[in-house]
Amino acid sequence: MANQATLDRAFAACAHPIRRGIVERLAAREQAPAEGTAGGMTVGEATRDFAVSKPAISRHLRVLEQAGAIVRVVDGRTHRLRLAEQPFDDAADWIGRLREMWERKFDVVEQFIAESRDDADADGAPAGGGGSR
Repeated sequence: MANQATLDRAFAACAHPIRRGIVERLAAREQAPAEGTAGGMTVGEATRDFAVSKPAISRHLRVLEQAGAIVRVVDGRTHRLRLAEQPFDDAADWIGRLREMWERKFDVVEQFIAESRDDADADGAPAGGGGSR
């Protein structure tokens, strides 16, 4: 289980649309790698078509790296980026725990509504509390 600071960095990394776009491009490449691209994507490939300056791109990449969301491998003048799964796995686990809690709460509400309808049907009252005003 991730600590709070790790989760904060993971969510901050995905808080900006450009960073989400970079992550999505890296994830898509890893899901369907093109021939000869086992090492991820170059910075240029991962950041192409974003209408911001190179310094802005560098800042976005720094945020992703500091969060542990991406790994940069430097080979001479070529910088390749890979997606790191751990921060996203930690965030998904946290979200999953919250989802389970809300599903349990909704199950209780659903059961309450079903029992209320059954009671109303047994009493002969219209379902949904459609009494007169």
